[in-house]
Amino acid sequence: MAEDSDQEKTEQASGRRLEQAREEGQVPQSRELSTFVITMAGATFLWLMGGWMGGRIMLILRRAFAFDRQMAFDVTRLLDFLQSALSGVLLTLMPLFLTLMVAAVISPLALGGLLFAPNVIGFKFDRLNPMQGIKRVISIHGLVEMLKAILKACLIGSVGATMLWRNRDHFFDFMTEPLEVALPDFAGTISFIALVIVLSLGILALLDVPFQLWQYHKRLRMTREEVRKENKEQEGDPQVKGRIRAMQREMARRRMMAEVPKADVVVTNPTHFSVALKYEAGKMAAPIVVAKGRGELALKIRELAREHGVALLEAPPLARALYAHCELEDPIPAALFTAVAEVMAYVYQLNAAMENGDLRPPPPENLSVPEELDPGAPEE
Repeated sequence: MAEDSDQEKTEQASGRRLEQAREEGQVPQSRELSTFVITMAGATFLWLMGGWMGGRIMLILRRAFAFDRQMAFDVTRLLDFLQSALSGVLLTLMPLFLTLMVAAVISPLALGGLLFAPNVIGFKFDRLNPMQGIKRVISIHGLVEMLKAILKACLIGSVGATMLWRNRDHFFDFMTEPLEVALPDFAGTISFIALVIVLSLGILALLDVPFQLWQYHKRLRMTREEVRKENKEQEGDPQVKGRIRAMQREMARRRMMAEVPKADVVVTNPTHFSVALKYEAGKMAAPIVVAKGRGELALKIRELAREHGVALLEAPPLARALYAHCELEDPIPAALFTAVAEVMAYVYQLNAAMENGDLRPPPPENLSVPEELDPGAPEE
Protein backbone atom coordinates (compact mmCIF):
# COMPACT_ATOMS: atom_id res chain seq x y z
CA MET A 1 0.00 0.00 0.00
CA ALA A 2 1.09 3.55 -0.63
CA GLU A 3 0.60 4.37 3.05
CA ASP A 4 3.39 2.01 4.01
CA SER A 5 5.89 3.19 1.42
CA ASP A 6 9.05 4.96 2.43
CA GLN A 7 7.78 8.15 0.77
CA GLU A 8 4.89 8.29 3.25
CA LYS A 9 7.04 7.70 6.34
CA THR A 10 7.50 11.34 7.23
CA GLU A 11 6.93 11.20 11.01
CA GLN A 12 9.78 10.83 13.47
CA ALA A 13 9.89 7.54 15.36
CA SER A 14 8.07 7.66 18.67
CA GLY A 15 9.58 6.54 21.95
CA ARG A 16 7.56 3.34 21.79
CA ARG A 17 8.81 2.62 18.26
CA LEU A 18 12.41 3.14 19.36
CA GLU A 19 11.84 0.86 22.36
CA GLN A 20 10.35 -1.88 20.18
CA ALA A 21 13.26 -1.61 17.75
CA ARG A 22 15.69 -1.96 20.63
CA GLU A 23 13.86 -5.04 21.91
CA GLU A 24 14.25 -6.51 18.42
CA GLY A 25 17.99 -5.80 18.48
CA GLN A 26 17.81 -2.79 16.18
CA VAL A 27 20.18 -0.14 17.50
CA PRO A 28 22.41 2.33 15.67
CA GLN A 29 25.71 0.67 14.87
CA SER A 30 28.85 1.90 13.19
CA ARG A 31 31.38 -0.66 12.05
CA GLU A 32 33.83 2.12 11.39
CA LEU A 33 33.55 3.32 14.98
CA SER A 34 34.04 -0.20 16.34
CA THR A 35 37.00 -0.76 14.03
CA PHE A 36 38.51 2.55 15.09
CA VAL A 37 38.10 1.87 18.81
CA ILE A 38 39.54 -1.64 18.60
CA THR A 39 42.49 -0.73 16.39
CA MET A 40 43.12 2.45 18.38
CA ALA A 41 43.28 0.43 21.59
CA GLY A 42 45.63 -2.08 20.00
CA ALA A 43 47.87 0.52 18.39
CA THR A 44 48.05 2.60 21.56
CA PHE A 45 48.97 -0.47 23.57
CA LEU A 46 51.69 -1.38 21.08
CA TRP A 47 52.94 2.21 21.06
CA LEU A 48 53.25 2.21 24.85
CA MET A 49 54.26 -1.41 25.44
CA GLY A 50 55.76 -2.42 22.10
CA GLY A 51 59.33 -2.07 23.34
CA TRP A 52 58.66 -4.22 26.40
CA MET A 53 56.89 -6.86 24.33
CA GLY A 54 59.66 -6.84 21.74
CA GLY A 55 62.30 -7.31 24.44
CA ARG A 56 60.42 -10.21 25.99
CA ILE A 57 59.92 -11.93 22.64
CA MET A 58 63.58 -11.32 21.79
CA LEU A 59 64.70 -13.18 24.92
CA ILE A 60 62.41 -16.07 24.06
CA LEU A 61 63.76 -16.21 20.49
CA ARG A 62 67.34 -16.01 21.72
CA ARG A 63 66.76 -19.05 23.89
CA ALA A 64 64.92 -20.80 21.06
CA PHE A 65 67.78 -20.34 18.61
CA ALA A 66 70.41 -21.47 21.12
CA PHE A 67 71.30 -24.96 19.84
CA ASP A 68 71.58 -27.78 22.36
CA ARG A 69 72.86 -31.05 20.85
CA GLN A 70 71.43 -33.16 23.67
CA MET A 71 67.97 -31.61 23.27
CA ALA A 72 67.90 -32.58 19.61
CA PHE A 73 68.00 -36.26 20.62
CA ASP A 74 65.63 -35.93 23.61
CA VAL A 75 62.04 -35.57 22.43
CA THR A 76 60.70 -34.96 25.94
CA ARG A 77 63.08 -32.06 26.61
CA LEU A 78 62.38 -30.65 23.15
CA LEU A 79 58.62 -30.69 23.69
CA ASP A 80 59.00 -29.11 27.13
CA PHE A 81 61.17 -26.38 25.65
CA LEU A 82 58.70 -25.67 22.84
CA GLN A 83 55.84 -25.56 25.35
CA SER A 84 57.77 -23.16 27.56
CA ALA A 85 58.63 -20.90 24.60
CA LEU A 86 55.06 -20.88 23.32
CA SER A 87 53.69 -20.15 26.79
CA GLY A 88 56.13 -17.26 27.13
CA VAL A 89 55.02 -15.75 23.83
CA LEU A 90 51.33 -16.13 24.71
CA LEU A 91 51.82 -14.59 28.15
CA THR A 92 53.65 -11.69 26.55
CA LEU A 93 50.84 -11.15 24.05
CA MET A 94 48.06 -11.72 26.62
CA PRO A 95 47.82 -8.03 27.71
CA LEU A 96 47.37 -7.07 24.05
CA PHE A 97 44.64 -9.68 23.57
CA LEU A 98 42.84 -8.54 26.72
CA THR A 99 43.01 -4.93 25.58
CA LEU A 100 41.49 -5.84 22.23
CA MET A 101 38.76 -7.91 23.90
CA VAL A 102 37.78 -5.06 26.22
CA ALA A 103 37.75 -2.62 23.30
CA ALA A 104 35.58 -5.01 21.26
CA VAL A 105 33.04 -5.16 24.10
CA ILE A 106 33.05 -1.42 24.83
CA SER A 107 33.01 -0.10 21.26
CA PRO A 108 29.33 -0.97 20.50
CA LEU A 109 28.27 0.75 23.75
CA ALA A 110 29.51 4.10 22.46
CA LEU A 111 26.64 4.35 19.96
CA GLY A 112 23.97 1.74 20.66
CA GLY A 113 24.45 1.32 24.40
CA LEU A 114 24.19 -1.90 26.36
CA LEU A 115 21.79 -4.25 24.59
CA PHE A 116 20.36 -7.64 25.45
CA ALA A 117 17.67 -8.77 23.03
CA PRO A 118 16.66 -12.40 23.65
CA ASN A 119 14.00 -12.10 20.93
CA VAL A 120 16.75 -11.91 18.32
CA ILE A 121 18.32 -15.19 19.42
CA GLY A 122 17.00 -18.04 17.35
CA PHE A 123 17.01 -19.57 13.90
CA LYS A 124 15.22 -17.69 11.14
CA PHE A 125 14.63 -19.33 7.75
CA ASP A 126 14.48 -16.01 5.92
CA ARG A 127 18.19 -15.57 6.61
CA LEU A 128 18.81 -18.56 4.33
CA ASN A 129 16.79 -17.06 1.49
CA PRO A 130 19.27 -16.17 -1.29
CA MET A 131 16.91 -13.56 -2.73
CA GLN A 132 16.88 -11.69 0.56
CA GLY A 133 20.67 -11.79 0.57
CA ILE A 134 20.82 -10.41 -2.98
CA LYS A 135 18.41 -7.63 -2.05
CA ARG A 136 20.62 -6.66 0.88
CA VAL A 137 23.70 -6.61 -1.32
CA ILE A 138 22.19 -4.45 -4.08
CA SER A 139 20.31 -2.15 -1.70
CA ILE A 140 21.35 1.43 -1.03
CA HIS A 141 22.77 0.33 2.30
CA GLY A 142 24.84 -2.37 0.60
CA LEU A 143 26.19 0.09 -1.96
CA VAL A 144 27.12 2.54 0.78
CA GLU A 145 28.92 -0.19 2.72
CA MET A 146 30.81 -1.20 -0.43
CA LEU A 147 31.86 2.40 -1.07
CA LYS A 148 33.01 2.72 2.53
CA ALA A 149 35.07 -0.47 2.20
CA ILE A 150 36.72 0.85 -0.95
CA LEU A 151 37.38 4.21 0.70
CA LYS A 152 38.79 2.50 3.76
CA ALA A 153 41.12 0.33 1.67
CA CYS A 154 42.34 3.34 -0.29
CA LEU A 155 42.85 5.40 2.84
CA ILE A 156 44.70 2.70 4.74
CA GLY A 157 46.77 1.81 1.70
CA SER A 158 47.78 5.38 0.95
CA VAL A 159 48.56 6.27 4.57
CA GLY A 160 50.42 3.02 5.16
CA ALA A 161 52.44 3.35 1.96
CA THR A 162 53.30 6.96 2.78
CA MET A 163 54.49 6.08 6.29
CA LEU A 164 56.53 3.11 5.06
CA TRP A 165 58.16 5.24 2.36
CA ARG A 166 59.04 8.00 4.81
CA ASN A 167 60.62 5.45 7.18
CA ARG A 168 62.41 3.40 4.50
CA ASP A 169 65.87 4.49 5.66
CA HIS A 170 64.99 3.53 9.20
CA PHE A 171 64.00 0.03 8.08
CA PHE A 172 67.30 -0.39 6.24
CA ASP A 173 69.14 0.53 9.44
CA PHE A 174 67.45 -2.37 11.24
CA MET A 175 69.41 -4.79 9.04
CA THR A 176 72.73 -3.59 10.42
CA GLU A 177 71.70 -3.39 14.08
CA PRO A 178 72.02 -6.22 16.60
CA LEU A 179 68.85 -8.22 17.14
CA GLU A 180 68.37 -7.05 20.73
CA VAL A 181 68.43 -3.43 19.50
CA ALA A 182 66.65 -3.82 16.17
CA LEU A 183 63.65 -5.81 17.40
CA PRO A 184 62.36 -3.31 20.00
CA ASP A 185 63.13 -0.41 17.65
CA PHE A 186 61.29 -2.14 14.82
CA ALA A 187 58.28 -2.83 17.06
CA GLY A 188 58.14 0.81 18.13
CA THR A 189 58.30 2.05 14.54
CA ILE A 190 55.59 -0.32 13.35
CA SER A 191 53.45 0.70 16.32
CA PHE A 192 53.81 4.36 15.41
CA ILE A 193 52.85 3.65 11.79
CA ALA A 194 49.85 1.64 12.98
CA LEU A 195 48.82 4.51 15.25
CA VAL A 196 48.88 6.95 12.33
CA ILE A 197 46.78 4.56 10.24
CA VAL A 198 44.30 4.21 13.07
CA LEU A 199 43.98 7.98 13.41
CA SER A 200 43.12 8.10 9.73
CA LEU A 201 40.39 5.53 10.43
CA GLY A 202 39.04 7.98 12.99
CA ILE A 203 38.16 10.31 10.12
CA LEU A 204 35.98 7.59 8.61
CA ALA A 205 34.36 6.99 12.00
CA LEU A 206 33.55 10.69 12.40
CA LEU A 207 31.81 10.62 9.03
CA ASP A 208 30.10 7.28 9.54
CA VAL A 209 28.55 7.86 12.98
CA PRO A 210 26.26 10.76 11.92
CA PHE A 211 25.35 8.85 8.77
CA GLN A 212 24.42 5.71 10.74
CA LEU A 213 22.32 7.73 13.20
CA TRP A 214 20.51 9.47 10.34
CA GLN A 215 19.93 6.18 8.53
CA TYR A 216 18.74 4.46 11.72
CA HIS A 217 16.13 7.12 12.48
CA LYS A 218 15.11 7.27 8.81
CA ARG A 219 14.56 3.52 8.79
CA LEU A 220 12.31 3.76 11.85
CA ARG A 221 10.20 6.65 10.59
CA MET A 222 6.46 6.15 10.81
CA THR A 223 3.50 6.99 8.64
CA ARG A 224 0.79 9.24 10.01
CA GLU A 225 -1.51 6.24 10.17
CA GLU A 226 1.03 4.36 12.29
CA VAL A 227 1.32 7.35 14.63
CA ARG A 228 -2.45 7.56 15.01
CA LYS A 229 -2.69 3.81 15.58
CA GLU A 230 0.03 3.89 18.22
CA ASN A 231 -1.56 6.83 20.01
CA LYS A 232 -4.87 5.00 19.95
CA GLU A 233 -3.27 1.88 21.42
CA GLN A 234 -1.50 3.81 24.15
CA GLU A 235 -4.32 6.14 25.07
CA GLY A 236 -7.14 3.70 24.32
CA ASP A 237 -10.26 4.02 22.21
CA PRO A 238 -11.98 7.32 23.16
CA GLN A 239 -15.38 5.60 23.16
CA VAL A 240 -14.15 2.81 25.41
CA LYS A 241 -12.42 5.31 27.68
CA GLY A 242 -15.63 7.34 27.84
CA ARG A 243 -17.63 4.28 28.85
CA ILE A 244 -15.06 3.38 31.48
CA ARG A 245 -15.11 6.89 32.92
CA ALA A 246 -18.91 6.83 32.96
CA MET A 247 -18.88 3.50 34.81
CA GLN A 248 -16.34 4.85 37.28
CA ARG A 249 -18.45 7.94 37.91
CA GLU A 250 -21.55 5.78 38.41
CA MET A 251 -19.73 3.52 40.88
CA ALA A 252 -18.41 6.54 42.78
CA ARG A 253 -21.92 8.05 42.84
CA ARG A 254 -23.38 4.84 44.23
CA ARG A 255 -20.75 4.66 46.95
CA MET A 256 -21.46 8.29 47.82
CA MET A 257 -25.22 7.79 47.92
CA ALA A 258 -24.73 4.80 50.24
CA GLU A 259 -23.22 7.22 52.78
CA VAL A 260 -26.23 9.57 52.84
CA PRO A 261 -28.28 7.45 55.31
CA LYS A 262 -25.28 7.55 57.69
CA ALA A 263 -25.07 11.36 57.61
CA ASP A 264 -26.16 13.60 60.49
CA VAL A 265 -27.56 16.41 58.36
CA VAL A 266 -27.97 17.47 54.74
CA VAL A 267 -27.46 21.17 54.12
CA THR A 268 -29.38 22.39 51.06
CA ASN A 269 -29.60 25.46 48.84
CA PRO A 270 -32.54 24.31 48.76
CA THR A 271 -32.88 23.47 45.04
CA HIS A 272 -29.40 23.66 43.55
CA PHE A 273 -27.00 22.12 46.09
CA SER A 274 -27.09 19.41 48.73
CA VAL A 275 -24.19 18.55 51.06
CA ALA A 276 -24.35 15.70 53.59
CA LEU A 277 -22.28 16.10 56.78
CA LYS A 278 -21.26 13.53 59.35
CA TYR A 279 -19.48 13.89 62.68
CA GLU A 280 -18.39 11.27 65.21
CA ALA A 281 -17.16 12.76 68.46
CA GLY A 282 -13.84 11.32 69.59
CA LYS A 283 -13.09 9.87 66.14
CA MET A 284 -13.15 12.95 63.95
CA ALA A 285 -11.41 16.27 64.48
CA ALA A 286 -14.14 18.01 62.47
CA PRO A 287 -17.27 17.09 60.53
CA ILE A 288 -16.65 15.59 57.11
CA VAL A 289 -18.54 15.70 53.82
CA VAL A 290 -19.88 12.24 52.93
CA ALA A 291 -21.96 13.27 49.90
CA LYS A 292 -22.59 16.31 47.77
CA GLY A 293 -24.32 17.13 44.53
CA ARG A 294 -26.02 19.76 42.47
CA GLY A 295 -29.12 19.76 40.30
CA GLU A 296 -30.71 16.35 39.90
CA LEU A 297 -28.12 14.69 42.12
CA ALA A 298 -28.86 17.21 44.88
CA LEU A 299 -32.54 16.31 44.62
CA LYS A 300 -31.77 12.59 44.94
CA ILE A 301 -29.63 13.26 48.02
CA ARG A 302 -32.51 15.14 49.66
CA GLU A 303 -35.01 12.39 48.79
CA LEU A 304 -32.73 9.70 50.17
CA ALA A 305 -32.17 11.72 53.34
CA ARG A 306 -35.94 12.05 53.87
CA GLU A 307 -36.42 8.30 53.36
CA HIS A 308 -33.90 7.54 56.12
CA GLY A 309 -34.86 10.30 58.51
CA VAL A 310 -31.72 12.39 58.05
CA ALA A 311 -32.22 16.02 59.08
CA LEU A 312 -32.49 18.60 56.29
CA LEU A 313 -31.48 22.21 56.77
CA GLU A 314 -31.90 25.01 54.25
CA ALA A 315 -28.81 27.22 54.43
CA PRO A 316 -27.99 28.45 50.90
CA PRO A 317 -24.69 30.29 51.61
CA LEU A 318 -23.34 27.41 53.70
CA ALA A 319 -24.47 24.81 51.16
CA ARG A 320 -22.75 26.70 48.34
CA ALA A 321 -19.55 27.15 50.37
CA LEU A 322 -19.41 23.48 51.39
CA TYR A 323 -20.05 22.30 47.83
CA ALA A 324 -17.38 24.60 46.38
CA HIS A 325 -14.60 24.06 48.93
CA CYS A 326 -15.02 20.52 50.29
CA GLU A 327 -14.25 17.17 48.69
CA LEU A 328 -15.74 13.85 49.72
CA GLU A 329 -14.34 12.43 52.97
CA ASP A 330 -12.55 15.74 53.64
CA PRO A 331 -13.09 17.73 56.86
CA ILE A 332 -14.74 21.10 56.53
CA PRO A 333 -12.51 24.20 56.27
CA ALA A 334 -11.63 25.95 59.52
CA ALA A 335 -13.38 29.11 58.29
CA LEU A 336 -16.70 27.22 58.36
CA PHE A 337 -16.30 25.68 61.81
CA THR A 338 -18.58 28.23 63.50
CA ALA A 339 -21.41 27.87 60.99
CA VAL A 340 -21.22 24.07 60.95
CA ALA A 341 -21.05 23.97 64.75
CA GLU A 342 -24.37 25.84 64.88
CA VAL A 343 -25.82 23.37 62.39
CA MET A 344 -24.63 20.33 64.37
CA ALA A 345 -25.99 21.85 67.60
CA TYR A 346 -29.35 22.31 65.90
CA VAL A 347 -29.30 18.69 64.69
CA TYR A 348 -28.56 17.36 68.17
CA GLN A 349 -31.38 19.50 69.63
CA LEU A 350 -33.72 18.31 66.88
CA ASN A 351 -32.93 14.65 67.49
CA ALA A 352 -33.41 15.07 71.24
CA ALA A 353 -36.74 16.84 70.74
CA MET A 354 -38.00 14.11 68.43
CA GLU A 355 -37.02 11.40 70.90
CA ASN A 356 -38.74 13.19 73.79
CA GLY A 357 -41.73 14.35 71.77
CA ASP A 358 -40.90 18.01 72.37
CA LEU A 359 -41.36 20.87 69.97
CA ARG A 360 -38.90 21.19 67.13
CA PRO A 361 -36.25 23.83 67.83
CA PRO A 362 -36.07 26.74 65.40
CA PRO A 363 -33.44 26.30 62.67
CA PRO A 364 -30.38 28.55 62.90
CA GLU A 365 -30.46 31.73 60.86
CA ASN A 366 -27.80 34.08 59.52
CA LEU A 367 -25.03 31.49 59.74
CA SER A 368 -21.51 32.94 59.70
CA VAL A 369 -20.16 32.14 56.22
CA PRO A 370 -17.20 34.22 54.98
CA GLU A 371 -18.03 36.04 51.76
CA GLU A 372 -14.86 34.78 50.07
CA LEU A 373 -16.06 31.17 50.51
CA ASP A 374 -19.55 31.75 49.13
CA PRO A 375 -19.49 31.52 45.32
CA GLY A 376 -22.91 33.17 45.18
CA ALA A 377 -26.31 31.97 44.19
CA PRO A 378 -26.35 30.23 40.77
CA GLU A 379 -28.41 31.67 37.97
CA GLU A 380 -31.80 30.12 37.37
